[in-house]
Amino acid sequence: MSIEGKAYIAGAFEHPKRLVEDKSVAAIHAECAKGALEDAGLTLQDVDGYFCAGDAPGGALSMVDYLGLNVRHVDSTETGGSSYIAHVSHAAQAITAGKCNVALITMGGRPRAEGKSGVKPKKFTPNVPEVPFEIPYGPTAVNEYAMAASLHMHKYGTTSEQLAWVKVAASHHAQYNPNARLKDLVTVEDVLHSPMIADPLHLMDCCVVSDGGGALVVVNQEIARGLKRPLIKVIGAGESPKGPMGGNMDMTYTAAVHSGKAAFEEAGVNPAEIKYAGIYDSFTITVIMQLEDLGFCKKGEGGKFVADGNLIAGIGNLPINTDGGGLNNNHPTSRGGMTKLIEAVRQLREEAHPEVQVKDCDIALVNGIGGGLGSRHCSATLIMERV
Repeated sequence: MSIEGKAYIAGAFEHPKRLVEDKSVAAIHAECAKGALEDAGLTLQDVDGYFCAGDAPGGALSMVDYLGLNVRHVDSTETGGSSYIAHVSHAAQAITAGKCNVALITMGGRPRAEGKSGVKPKKFTPNVPEVPFEIPYGPTAVNEYAMAASLHMHKYGTTSEQLAWVKVAASHHAQYNPNARLKDLVTVEDVLHSPMIADPLHLMDCCVVSDGGGALVVVNQEIARGLKRPLIKVIGAGESPKGPMGGNMDMTYTAAVHSGKAAFEEAGVNPAEIKYAGIYDSFTITVIMQLEDLGFCKKGEGGKFVADGNLIAGIGNLPINTDGGGLNNNHPTSRGGMTKLIEAVRQLREEAHPEVQVKDCDIALVNGIGGGLGSRHCSATLIMERV
């Protein structure tokens, strides 16, 4: 069952704050839901499908009740930061199958306000299979990604200067975003001179920590055509997990190898046709590896691909993350997939800031990574088209 052309993104909203001290997490979800529905021209009463992940307090059952929804379909798939990209795919599948007509997807959190930012060892969770094998080594997000970066450098000759270009592009875009957490332009030298966090990743190779959130509304074709909003059609999707595979693991590629292939095949397009890409940027190395795995360049050539401003709108061949991304704008509750989707919708609607709006942007791709490149993660890919 193909979802191509069966579902449309009708509403999108990003919470404007990066520090939320006066609202609960549930209230952030509610504010984002309200914003996305108003953007679509719909109300809570129109929603008959609800989608959320692990950041939703109490899960789908609590949030449905809190929001006052009357739904006939729920989905609480949890794959970290890629969850919301998978949710759009799942919503499209549910709409295609007639399980719902108006799907609401929300996310939100406040790690800054709650003092939960920083690099900490993963929590010990009893009865999880990998715990006795991995926890003794003190894995964190940053040292897992640093291992992947080190191996990529060793195998393909990728350099710290090339990693830095991902951050430089993010800063060029963030200067036009009034809500971005970091707005200052940086150079390659600035990145290389920032403190080393986990060799070879410097401070500026790492994403921001922020509060906030976002929401999306996905609807069927009939409803979409009756709304006074640009038609943003979902044309292809894929998702795939990747783990250590019993120790037979290659950290130089991500599960986007599989999720991207599925999305491109369903959409009937190829990487050369993508005008804009939202690429998960938890760290600079994450971007380089995804671009390779999605087919925008050959394996091992990601460093060269991102260099010299190739990711900057108006300069490069593939503009990405024109809101500043997770590196500069917003990485709410350490889950960046939602904001990648929202900026892609802005680009397709031609509602991005004029300085970063991609000309003739009619096809966009979003890819998310949830989990760790050095352990296990899930990649989700979505391709959308303005019609």
